[in-house]
Amino acid sequence: MINENWPYPRIVAHRGGGNLAPENTLAAIDCGYHYGHTMIEFDAKLSADQQVFLLHDDTLTRTSHSRGVAGDMTWETLRQVDAGSWFSEQFVGEGLAHLGDVAKRCQQYGLLANIEIKPTTGLESVTGTLVARAAAEYWREMTKPLLSSFSYEALFAAKQEQPDLPRGYLMHEWQDDWLSIIQQLECVSLHLNYRLLTPARIHQIKQAGLRILAYTVNDPRKARELLDCGVDTICTDCIDQIGPQFPN
Repeated sequence: MINENWPYPRIVAHRGGGNLAPENTLAAIDCGYHYGHTMIEFDAKLSADQQVFLLHDDTLTRTSHSRGVAGDMTWETLRQVDAGSWFSEQFVGEGLAHLGDVAKRCQQYGLLANIEIKPTTGLESVTGTLVARAAAEYWREMTKPLLSSFSYEALFAAKQEQPDLPRGYLMHEWQDDWLSIIQQLECVSLHLNYRLLTPARIHQIKQAGLRILAYTVNDPRKARELLDCGVDTICTDCIDQIGPQFPN
């Protein structure tokens, strides 16, 4: 029986294809699906003309041969960026992915999605609002995507815009006020750097009625340990070693 509060699997492919494809691209999603994964995680932000597309950083530098703040560019400019050749020759010409095209891939493959709202600095609220609005529209015939963010402002705006979409709060460092934040944002899950998790903290989070997503776990032994301790979902780059049937 599927839990409507948490219909998500134990393993999620980080940024689509983990370390086997250029992150946050359609090619990465194809790769995740090829390895049998049933859920992907990816980062979403806004172009200057408020189109929602996939990118982790504020700038294009790390994951393309282009430069500049992506949020300052229109989608027409961004769609011409080569976001694949930096990774390997196999992906030359792979473009940035529009959220609408990602949704079509998810529907085609039957993939669930964790959309991390990744605002360009200073655009937290508007990004949360528009990503949530687009997600509700594009995924209206699919299982609701799980929205997550490190940004309180972005998740609060997402809650205001689309209160029915499930939310998870991301923490890279431990915050003692996590429960208050979770309650204010009405989250269903807490997403944590796996290094923050101890059996006591896992118990505390579960006692609060929350699900736990741990990132980014690339050691199969650690992944198994965390799952055995009560972690609900593992996000991994090692999508070929930590697969959808893990642990078997």
